[in-house]
Amino acid sequence: MSGFSSFSEFYPFYLGEHRNRTCRRLHFVGSSLVLGVVLLALWSGEWRWLWLAPVAGYGFAWIGHYGFEKNRPATFRHPLYSLLGDWVMYGQMLSGKIRF
Repeated sequence: MSGFSSFSEFYPFYLGEHRNRTCRRLHFVGSSLVLGVVLLALWSGEWRWLWLAPVAGYGFAWIGHYGFEKNRPATFRHPLYSLLGDWVMYGQMLSGKIRF
């Protein structure tokens, strides 16, 4: 992976790292759980739940990468672009632009 000068330059690479449908599904589940944990913490006022958000998000994603995609998550070299890519891909899966 080389350096990327913008997110729009990075995102095609990011999508290429998510060709496996099971990996994308695991990302979707993890991201949905992150939203659920954040909403639970906001609704209940119990901020201690928030530690589960990164565990759910990264846990499911990394299982997808190591178990199904057979690659190293982009998070390790491009953490901010990768986090943004997760949410852009999530939105594109919800809208039907990307199949999951």
